[in-house]
Amino acid sequence: TLFVTGEPIEILHQPAAHTDGDVMVFFRKSDVVAAGDVFVLDSYPVIDVKRGGSLQGMIDALNRLVDIAVPEYNAMGGTRIVPGHGRICNEIDVVEYRDMITIIRDRIAQLVAEGKTLEQVKAAGVTLEYDGVYGTSSGPWTTDMFIAAAYAELSAAASRERSSRGPSAVPGRRAPSVAAAAATRTPASAAVRKGPADPFDGTWVL
Repeated sequence: TLFVTGEPIEILHQPAAHTDGDVMVFFRKSDVVAAGDVFVLDSYPVIDVKRGGSLQGMIDALNRLVDIAVPEYNAMGGTRIVPGHGRICNEIDVVEYRDMITIIRDRIAQLVAEGKTLEQVKAAGVTLEYDGVYGTSSGPWTTDMFIAAAYAELSAAASRERSSRGPSAVPGRRAPSVAAAAATRTPASAAVRKGPADPFDGTWVL
């Protein structure tokens, strides 16, 4: 925090977004946030993986911007947000950009769960309705590069989740059926049980 020429200023570190060293500068008296490259209007979010950037970190940064911004009316006006590239914005612009990224993330995550390859994800048109605004096939950051970075991150996350669940969570491997599980019970277990028979014991047919 700083206090400069009558202006309280907060310098907010936002980890693992565009890079691992992003900061946003909040001019509290002026009610202005300089967002840097965690929020841009001329492309899909630029994720510098080599420098610690991540798709989820970008979404977290945008959510933080939404939390800071106070709109004047219907999510418009009020706090001004200066993006890394593009025009001066307000809260609704950040919300729309965040929602766009979240929708694309969820689409890619679904295709990853279905075992689709990167080329299949690209062919599925997960960014189609947004390409007219943010998409590009040339330059330092293309639509394909954004999809590839998101796919790599979500594939790695899905792989970690499968590993944590154990062998039964591996795609293509069926979990044991109820009947199979019942068949492995120790026969003596029924003999030692006292009282009325359990109505849930027996072979289940699905």
